[in-house]
Amino acid sequence: MKNEPVDRLMKPIRRLFKSETATGVLLIIMVVIAMVWANSPWSHRYHSLWESHLIIGLENFKIDKSVHHWINDGLMAIFFFVIGLEIKREIISGDLSSWKKASLPAAAALGGMLVPAAVYLIFNYDSPGENGWGIPMATDIAFTLGLVAIVSSRVPLALKVFLTALAIVDDIGAILVIAIFYTPDISTINLVYASIFLGLMIIGNLIGIRNRWFYFIVGAFGLWTSILYSGIHATIAGVLAAFAIPARVKVERDQFKERLSYWFKKYPETEVKDGPFISEEKHTMMLDIEKGIRHAMTPLQYLESKLEPLVSYFIIPLFALANAGVTVDGEVNILNNPITMGIILGLLLGKIVGITILSQLMIKLGISDPPKNSSLKSIGGVSVMAGIGFTMSLFLADLAFDDQHLINSAKIGILIASFLASVIGILWFKLFIPKHGE
Repeated sequence: MKNEPVDRLMKPIRRLFKSETATGVLLIIMVVIAMVWANSPWSHRYHSLWESHLIIGLENFKIDKSVHHWINDGLMAIFFFVIGLEIKREIISGDLSSWKKASLPAAAALGGMLVPAAVYLIFNYDSPGENGWGIPMATDIAFTLGLVAIVSSRVPLALKVFLTALAIVDDIGAILVIAIFYTPDISTINLVYASIFLGLMIIGNLIGIRNRWFYFIVGAFGLWTSILYSGIHATIAGVLAAFAIPARVKVERDQFKERLSYWFKKYPETEVKDGPFISEEKHTMMLDIEKGIRHAMTPLQYLESKLEPLVSYFIIPLFALANAGVTVDGEVNILNNPITMGIILGLLLGKIVGITILSQLMIKLGISDPPKNSSLKSIGGVSVMAGIGFTMSLFLADLAFDDQHLINSAKIGILIASFLASVIGILWFKLFIPKHGE
């Protein structure tokens, strides 16, 4: 009885963390903390925290990076690994598994990348900020889907599927931009090492190795380290590793059903033991059941389900805390700053124009079918939501520029554009799109 007040208090918190909006809420909290901290009398502590160095390794082989780099190059590789798993799953049997399914979101994503980049270059062509053209191309899938959940009664399922597929194709585009355009120097020998480790993972997949530790050791200590020293951004290792993860089960359905039947019959017959602990026989059987369940799942789905909470509730919020702390001073004049304005208009205007026009073109030409129960207005609302660049845009900003003033200008644009896209997107659906069945 005395725990009831605590249970009542914790109930909405538990419900929040089970909902799609949880990541968005956490990101907003972290952005506010980062901005307040970076503009407070203790701002020097904010910056010194992320610039302090962390050394991992032995005397002859060690990696010495700042905490900021460990987050952006290390932890974010796990984020990209999960994205890679999602992409592979969608290509094999999801919304990107056929041309008919993939054509509309692929075209929309292409428009949503090219037009924002063009808008940005209008403001920044042949200027110090020119290299930031990739920043407004990105869409933050976690943040966007979290906000869509707020207006879910006005967004049909087919439109959510369209937005998810669009964001995944957008991620593919961002990954290619990082690999091709934001890789300054390449070490050939380390790329050879990376190819060897990736080859080992692919061979392991083909010959039936399903042990997750094999892929972790080869992927983390071999592939990731080689990519890190190759000059290509280390997060690309996460995507490459994801495509080597097996997507087939070790135990087929009928065999698993037979094992379940055996365990169900055998369990009640095992020895009964008094006290709080179960018998050794039952404990062994439970371990066998747990192992059998893992074998009946694909390693890809298992890893995706296990890593998603880590990414959503720890890695992305920590990334936001470490990267969103922009010190605002008199040097950044939003209206007269081409980088800031290029990003704001690229993410807002560019996304709307690019996604809407390419989507309608594909539908009008009969190449693609429109999302069921959707309209031009609802696709327009989704295109506004896609203007939330946030995580990927912040990531690209650090890759595009070396000058801290240019990085700050870009991050201010990203934060303003993402905030406006969130507010306008929610209002768009509230004002213009009726609820299902109305």
